[in-house]
Parts: sequence; structure tokens; C-alpha cells
Amino acid sequence: MSQTELDTTDKLPGERKIIAEIWPALLASAVGLLPFTVLSTFLVPIADWAGAGYAQVGSLRGLAGVGAVLTGVALAPLIGRIAPGRVAAAALVLLGIAAVLGTFSGLAALAAFCLATGVANALLYPALSTAAADRFGTTPAAGRAATLVMTAQTLASTVGAPLLVLPALWWGWQGNLIAIAVLSLALVPALVRYGRANPGAGEPAPRLGYVAAFRTLSAIPGARALLLVSFGRAGALMGHLAFLAPLYADKFQLTAGWFAFVWSLSGGSFFLGHLLAGRMLNAEDSEGRTRAVMAICLGTGLLALLGVYLSPVLLLAMLGTAVLSASHAVVSAAVMTLLVRRCGQVRGTALSLNAAGMSLGLFLGAGAAGAALGTAGYLAAAAVLGGFTLLALGAALTLRTATDDPSMKRP
Repeated sequence: MSQTELDTTDKLPGERKIIAEIWPALLASAVGLLPFTVLSTFLVPIADWAGAGYAQVGSLRGLAGVGAVLTGVALAPLIGRIAPGRVAAAALVLLGIAAVLGTFSGLAALAAFCLATGVANALLYPALSTAAADRFGTTPAAGRAATLVMTAQTLASTVGAPLLVLPALWWGWQGNLIAIAVLSLALVPALVRYGRANPGAGEPAPRLGYVAAFRTLSAIPGARALLLVSFGRAGALMGHLAFLAPLYADKFQLTAGWFAFVWSLSGGSFFLGHLLAGRMLNAEDSEGRTRAVMAICLGTGLLALLGVYLSPVLLLAMLGTAVLSASHAVVSAAVMTLLVRRCGQVRGTALSLNAAGMSLGLFLGAGAAGAALGTAGYLAAAAVLGGFTLLALGAALTLRTATDDPSMKRP
């Protein structure tokens, strides 16, 4: 049986079987987001403890974005040359060190905490997704495994804050960081030897050199377009979320307590969208359907974005918020699925650049939307975010499937 036949005839294993196979990656994915969840949840006591303003401490998270972008681009080929499980294990060690640094007093320690956490996550998530996908080779289950890793991250972002509050009553937010460090280091042995397991995957592909990895990825049809989709989508959604609280406060006079419900609605919608999309898009090896779903959801997300900013009624704005998050979750899962399917031996490089692109989109989207909001109000911010969405939609429409282009083959 040829590899092409194998890709299209293998049935997707049950979800429980996939989860049982990749559970170390799922746990590590959830843990990776916890340090910044602590920073966001306990920002006020952390700032008071450091003797600094809330905005000053909160802005330190920008260092994570800088570190993530630089690390993701500079070290992307290493995830192809070094076993991804080992890269993930090293990232967890760095994450544990970063969590300990966060317990030290002073802005310098908090800055080091943010920078080290950003670098660790820039290595951790592409490595985890690659390691999980490699457990299933090039079968349809590979894409599902990779999307489940990101679904676990999304779940952690949704429920992490409430779960961290209770133990903090006993040992404080510093205790939470120490617990995260211990948990990170405890997962290291499970990931060191984690990698390819599917006997149908064949022998591992030859490891490419640093420059060759970038050249190979650039030559894959649609790879650059997919990375652009990911960048634009992240810029639109994360720029929107950065100013969602003041929007609801100014437009609907929502207090912080009520807005927490809106935030949970957004996070829950993203989680469910990502979970269901990952299952649907990997049910069979159909790139045409995945591409179509991506474009439709970007269009839906654009309409939902306009609905949130233009709606005169709170319930319609909340509906728009839920639809917007769910639509972007589907696009995120579709990008991950297509990158895993198409990029073969440079899968790790592609996922690393994808993560770096999302980090860059996050900060450019938030910065551009903030500048527009400060100069011309919320409608100007909506126009900027709509521009990011249109950029992603335009890139998605340039994608071609293997049926459209017979020369398109996995490397």
C-alpha cells in the first residue's frame, strides 16, 4: 500500500485512544499556560508586592511576546533536528525555572519571569504538537492529536483562573508558582523519550539542516498562506479581546463581575469550537472541506466582530462575542490540521513559525487596535481588527488543495 493510500484509508482512532496515547503532551500543554494565568489573576497583589503600578507590571508580559517571536523564528528548525519530546522537556525545565523566578521580589525578577516564560512557551507548544502528531505519523489521527494539544491549552485558559484561586487562599500566589514549577519538572521524564510510535509511519525522515528546513517549508504549496492566515486571525481576535472589557463597560455599563461572565463565554466558545472542529476536520483526509470551512468561518468572524461593536443590545453583543470566538477557534484548528498534513518532515518548523506568527499577530493586533481606539474610538478599532481578518481571509482564499494541484505532495 502506498503512503498516499495509507493517508486516505486509515480511519481516525477513537478520541479516547488518541488521548491515552498523547496524555503527557496534553498535561504539559495545560501547565504551560498556568504561569501567565497566575500573573493575570493575581496582578493586583503581585504589583503591590513588587512596589509597582498595575499597568507597569501588566506591560511586562509584552516581553513574553518579544521572546516568543524571536525564539520561534530563530529556533524553529531545531524542532525538526532534535526529537520534539526532548525540546518539550527542555522547555518545561525552563518554565519551572521561570516560575521560581516569579516568586522573587522586584520588577527585574518579574521581567525575567515573563521573558523566560515566553521563550519556554515558544518552544513548548510547537514541540508538543509535533510530538503528539508524530505518534500517528501521517495518518489522519496526526492532525487530531495536534489540535487536541491546543484544545488542552484553551481549556487551561478557560478554567485555570478559578482553579488557582482556591489553593492561593492557603499558600498564596507564590505557592501557586512553586507548585507549577514542581509540576513542570515532574512531567519532564514523561516527555524526554516521547515521539514517533505509529508503526505505519515508516522510518523517520532525514534531518534537514537549519537553512534547508526553511527552504523546504517555503517550497510547500500553501505553507506561507497558512502562516499568514494564522497571523491575521491572531491579530484580529487577540486585539479584540485586549479591549473587550472597556468596550462592555463603556457601551453596556457592565461591571467587572458581570464582565467575568462575558469572558468565560468567550473562552468557553473558543474551547468548544476548537474541540469540535478538530474532531470534524480530521474525521477524513479532506483538505477541500477544511479550506472551505476556514474561509467560511473567517467571513463569519468578520460579521460577528462588526456585530459586537455595532450592536445596541447586550444580548446580541454577547452572541457576537461567542460566535467570534468559536469562528476563530475553528480557523485555528483548520490551520493546525493543514500544516500537520502538508508539512511532513518540516512539521516542527512549521508549527514553531505558526506559534511565532500568532505571537506577532497578538501584539501587532493589540497595538494597532489600541492606537485606533485612542485616536478615533471603538469603530476605528473595529475597522483595524476587520483589516486583520480580511488579511487572513484573503490568504485563505489563495490556498489550493491537492486535487487542484497534482504537484502538491507531502515532503
